[in-house]
Amino acid sequence: MATDTLTPRKVPRVETRYRRIVTEIPVPESIPILEKLRRCEPRSMGGQPPVVWDRGEGFQVYDRWGNRWLDWSSGVLVTNTGHGHPKVRRAIQEMIEHGLVHNYCFPSEIRARTVEALSRVAPEGLDKVFLLTTGSEAVECAIKLSRTWGQRIGGDEKIAIVSFENAFHGRTLGSQMIGGIPALKKWIVNLDKDMIQVPFPDGFRCPDTRFELFVESLEKQGVRPERVAGVITETYQGGNASFAPPEYMRKLRAWCEEHQALLVFDEIQAAFGRTGTFWGFEHYGVVPDLICCGKGITSGLPLSAVIGRPEIMDLYPPGSMTSTHTGNPLCCAAVIANLNVIQEENLVEHTRRMGEILQPGLRRVAERFPDHVGTVHGKGLVASLHIVRPGGIQPDPELASRIVRRSVEKGLLMFAPVGYAGASVKVSPPLVITEEPLRESIQVIEEAIEEAIQ
Repeated sequence: MATDTLTPRKVPRVETRYRRIVTEIPVPESIPILEKLRRCEPRSMGGQPPVVWDRGEGFQVYDRWGNRWLDWSSGVLVTNTGHGHPKVRRAIQEMIEHGLVHNYCFPSEIRARTVEALSRVAPEGLDKVFLLTTGSEAVECAIKLSRTWGQRIGGDEKIAIVSFENAFHGRTLGSQMIGGIPALKKWIVNLDKDMIQVPFPDGFRCPDTRFELFVESLEKQGVRPERVAGVITETYQGGNASFAPPEYMRKLRAWCEEHQALLVFDEIQAAFGRTGTFWGFEHYGVVPDLICCGKGITSGLPLSAVIGRPEIMDLYPPGSMTSTHTGNPLCCAAVIANLNVIQEENLVEHTRRMGEILQPGLRRVAERFPDHVGTVHGKGLVASLHIVRPGGIQPDPELASRIVRRSVEKGLLMFAPVGYAGASVKVSPPLVITEEPLRESIQVIEEAIEEAIQ
């Protein structure tokens, strides 16, 4: 149910401890707001369920008209420590009152504390941190560093960047060129021939999970290993919540070392506890050369980072790799508070335990609807239900949209379907969600699927 569908639809009243739906959706009083957005913004900003957010608290979202949702969106995997965590809010307020809200790249203590904090939680050897604003910026920076590194050690021929089919790395030029979704690249007239995609071994869309497929795919495309400057992969493919086999990633790590290529993990959706480990790549037992992270780094404010080995991060001289809002003081305050909350509330372990409820619960739901849920992928508190047409694995985006709509009407908030062909129902509650509301959420999604296929 997108924001361009503004006719209110009567829905059954819902009243539980965690959900309350008492009016039509969209709420009639919200329609002027939705119409204003449609009139003043580009059409691309539409597409989400027509819930006009007023405030968020923990794992719940509220509108102004008495409705309350359990949140399975985390504001697109941002609010890891929950919406408006008191300690994060307090840190931001204190920085505002302190009087420093922007300072470009001039030194500040809060920026120093932030990069030190991120360096401490990074794997040993990844000691340098470059702060940016969005995930796409972080990916663009990683591309730049990878190619600069390749040229430094291998000359002008060592510039190839390898990424994976179905991958999403952002909305900017470079991040979309290394992305693996052809439909997002139609606007790009001259694709970079040295940005190459290979199959991602998810075991569902790509049943061949041998690492040899990686090597064979490069050979088929005429890419010599010595020309590869870097390999970048989402730790799990974002829209589909799909992980690669650990053995595949360990072999990829060894291949990169053999051919002096950087291994870059896009952790923008995976880091800061989301998968039940602090960094998502811990599931693979490998350490990358560069980490791109963002989203859950602040639980609310726009900040991202590239973290990496000093010899890579220091390739550019002073003043030549900066950003206007790098290390924004308000965002930095949020980072420090957010990291403290993750540690103090033991959210990584909590997420692992909640994942032991969520993942088998969703698999049980999928087993009940085998003709419509092709598979469930995920770890910790991130998952995707891959919605398919009966009789195979052909995606069914229309059914996925109906499932999301019914969920929202029943008090479970999710963003529009994503992933392969827009047919994956993404599950990503704040990491502070507890057992009772999590089990209730699983029950709601099961009911929504049943009602959507009737």
